[in-house]
Amino acid sequence: MSNSRTFDPAGVLFGIGLPALAAAVGLTLTRLWSPRLPETIATHWSGSGPDGFSTPGSLAATMVIVILLVGCGASAIAALAGAMLMMRRAMLIVGLTVVGLLLTLWIALLAAQLDLATAVNVTLPMWWIGLGIVAGAAVGVLGASTLRDYRERSAATTPPDPRLPRGPLDLPITLRLGLGPTTTAVLLGIGAAITAGLCARAGSWWPVAVFVPVSVLMVGLLRFRVTLDETGLWVRNMGMTVVGYGVEELVGAAVEEVNPSRDFGGWGLRLKGRGNYGVVTTTGPAVVFTAANGQRLTVTTPRAEEMAGALNALADRRLADR
Repeated sequence: MSNSRTFDPAGVLFGIGLPALAAAVGLTLTRLWSPRLPETIATHWSGSGPDGFSTPGSLAATMVIVILLVGCGASAIAALAGAMLMMRRAMLIVGLTVVGLLLTLWIALLAAQLDLATAVNVTLPMWWIGLGIVAGAAVGVLGASTLRDYRERSAATTPPDPRLPRGPLDLPITLRLGLGPTTTAVLLGIGAAITAGLCARAGSWWPVAVFVPVSVLMVGLLRFRVTLDETGLWVRNMGMTVVGYGVEELVGAAVEEVNPSRDFGGWGLRLKGRGNYGVVTTTGPAVVFTAANGQRLTVTTPRAEEMAGALNALADRRLADR
């Protein structure tokens, strides 16, 4: 069965449509507020005050270019239905976080200078930076949750090789892989200490608004929940399924010894060539799910033999029941 397509409609809406809308909102506000702005506005600040200036039109042109090239350039990947789902989701969140930051900063620059005769002594409200990051990240997570995996699916027509392991169907099997509680706590503690120092130096809470979404994204992308049940093998990240295969697709489940660096070039959810996914967080045994469309999913776990046996037994039962 083929469910493949070129573009994900939700990805087009969130990854391309929203950045374009953000640029249009900024341009509209600039045009509407231009009569109330100084001829030259402040656009850059140092510790003692503004030290960079430009016209409202020049600022608008710069912000549109940056929003579309940087923000939309990252989030537009979400529109490509054939790309790795987790990468599409991560890039959408990153891109819309950047867009949110840039748009709110643009609005803050203009709003802070309305009805002023000169921009020499204007102060930029730094909390807008945090507000923009939080808002952009929230919209990014919402958009990421609507993305779908449109990969091609094919049903297996023969049972797995009899030489592959079989085992009891003691299901479901749930694994939590990636960053553990201790490592997570250490990383968050270091980040919180750095943020506290930045808050003290800035005399404002806005670095907290930067730290929270960035930390949640960083930790979330490095923690995985793997579930093997009677329907198949599924990998979830940040509460969303990022890759998974149904039992009806199984050609065979094997056990292999895997070294993340050597075999996948790194740690975490990896892609090694087209359609070869890996959730590789330790060196050692891994269950390898081979699908009828030629794709593979490798998951490192001490329970690899048990999982491979259960998967092959499920496939045998499915074909026997037909």
